[in-house]
Amino acid sequence: MFRALLAFALLVIVAGCDRSPSDSLDALARDYVLTSLTIGEKEEGYIDAYYGPPELQAAAKADAAKLSLEALSAKVAALRKRAAALATGNDLDTRRARFLEAQLTAAETRLRMMRGEKLSFVDEAEGLFGVRPEIRPLASYDPIVAGIEELVPGTGALPDRVENFSNRFVIPSDKLKTVFDAAIAECRRRTLRHIALPAHERFDLAFVTGKSWGGYNYYQGNAHSRIEINTDLPSRIDRALDLGCHEGYPGHHVLNALLEQKLTRGRNWIEFSMYPLYSPQSLLAEGSANYGIELAFPGDEKLAFETRALYPLAGIATADAAAYAKLQNALKALSGARFTIARDYLEGRIDDPTAVALLQRYQLLSRERAEKSLSFIKQYRSYVINYGLGHDMVRASVERAGTAPAVRWARMTQLLSEPTLPSDLTR
Repeated sequence: MFRALLAFALLVIVAGCDRSPSDSLDALARDYVLTSLTIGEKEEGYIDAYYGPPELQAAAKADAAKLSLEALSAKVAALRKRAAALATGNDLDTRRARFLEAQLTAAETRLRMMRGEKLSFVDEAEGLFGVRPEIRPLASYDPIVAGIEELVPGTGALPDRVENFSNRFVIPSDKLKTVFDAAIAECRRRTLRHIALPAHERFDLAFVTGKSWGGYNYYQGNAHSRIEINTDLPSRIDRALDLGCHEGYPGHHVLNALLEQKLTRGRNWIEFSMYPLYSPQSLLAEGSANYGIELAFPGDEKLAFETRALYPLAGIATADAAAYAKLQNALKALSGARFTIARDYLEGRIDDPTAVALLQRYQLLSRERAEKSLSFIKQYRSYVINYGLGHDMVRASVERAGTAPAVRWARMTQLLSEPTLPSDLTR
């Protein structure tokens, strides 16, 4: 009997190494936030947004001064094991635990990279964002490029013809704010017909320079965002609604406001007061923001609103608006080529001039825009998959719910209000 009791006691002790009897999701979540903020003190930009308890941020600063990357890696691994031990069911709490486990897997991956480990492009993407992208050979995009040739007749290289035609739709700099204000207002109006947001939600709009990206949402908490639009390159008319939806409604601003309302405040889930950029959250964030454009403006509604409202505000003639919209839609089929170019560049198979040339050929960009695209790849690496692949996965998930607009908006709202992982999008 004594030996049996001793064996049982040893089992309890071993089990307790992975999951303390007093452990809870709330305790794990707080440790996760503190540890992630500490990583953020080691790498600028790792934490995209935080509006939780300031004392945790102060503690993270203190911990960062004491903990090495190796010590942080061990800490994250232990937290991930605790999350796995708590993911024991099929309810919302289990989804919460699995979400934390996936976020911590991403943190482990990022720390490996910060410590100098070289990962393949697809291994990096899978480790950080929870999906393994399919990388197609560039030659598979040649038929798409050939089809676009027919949309922009003329002489000269195709990227130059595309650039010259597209430049006819540049918004004059003195009309940028007027056009973007009108675009964002319409994105908001259409979104609020389907998604209830806090009455006090708001955003500030700013135009900036010197960035590798076109637009950015800095979420401040309390349903407040700062939306920045980069004007390093001329802004074309189609970007007004694209960025209005992507950065605002029903994109990043709505996602963060709903998570704050439903989870951070509604359930006291502290982990959603923080957004680590290199995590599975980003695939949902970028994918839903991109799909949100066509959800808010299905079919020809985007072109109709642009020609009715935005073109006159910008002082741009509408004669070739339909041809320009058709070109922009055709160019979307080339988005996957950017993954291939990014992979080959980041894995050292091509140099800067070759990458720029390939971006010109397979994204049909001017040299200046190709160089800007490469600067984004250098800064954010495999993050580029979240836009195209994320869009496709969110779109498939939403449209499986049904064809009625109300049903699709309801599914979108659900995805934005729950601890959603990339794997949830395939169910």
